[in-house]
Amino acid sequence: QVQLVDSGGGLVQPGGSLRISCVANGFTLARYAMGWFRQAPGKEREGVSCISSSGESTYYLDSVKGRFTISRDNDKSMVYLQMNSLKPEDTARYYCASHRYHYCSGTRNDYDYWGHGTQVTVSS
Repeated sequence: QVQLVDSGGGLVQPGGSLRISCVANGFTLARYAMGWFRQAPGKEREGVSCISSSGESTYYLDSVKGRFTISRDNDKSMVYLQMNSLKPEDTARYYCASHRYHYCSGTRNDYDYWGHGTQVTVSS
């Protein structure tokens, strides 16, 4: 059974850092690109970052470029999102998702499996 489990969220002050993680069970993570999405109350779910299966290619939402870093450890079936210089507008529930292919492309509909999400709140 395929399962993605997100963790690591919490409350952090503006300017702070947080690393969220996702562990994959039931499938071979190394074959697929992986993404992080977020959804704030009353807003659409948006793509934050994506990493190709090999880790060689990464993509970021413009508003997080230079602050967030996506990475993966295929041996451990883990995907990470390091978030630095956090802002109140980064507050959202963050979800990891597995892409249908080994490369990043397309839209949310190209992701087959989703975690339940982990809440990140940036507030003083």
